[in-house]
Amino acid sequence: MTRRVYFYFFVTFILGAVLGGVGVYYYGWATGHWHRGFNRDRAIARLKNTLGLDDHQVQEIGQIFDDGSQKMRELQRQAEPQFQALREETRNRIRAVLNSEQVKKFDALMKEIDERHRRRGPPPPPPPR
Repeated sequence: MTRRVYFYFFVTFILGAVLGGVGVYYYGWATGHWHRGFNRDRAIARLKNTLGLDDHQVQEIGQIFDDGSQKMRELQRQAEPQFQALREETRNRIRAVLNSEQVKKFDALMKEIDERHRRRGPPPPPPPR
């Protein structure tokens, strides 16, 4: 009898954890908290529902978003050398504070971080406010 109680308690605990995890995942996904960056279609759908836009307005707003995204990508492309120079300057200042062993570890860490950023691609533009 005692083992059966422990078994049911364990199964109940596991099911609660699984269902809780699924619920948190669904909530985060459905509310948009786990989406990366700006989602054009989601923004248009929200504007359409909130403002009662007609099809012509939706099409025009979609074009405005596309134009804005293109301009933001161009601006990021133009500013990237400045950001790279600033990152390098900051890293050099940090290296000046470290001893030789720490510099080796720091360089390995920076190489790993840079590789991770290259795999992910450029960061998304900031959301409009």
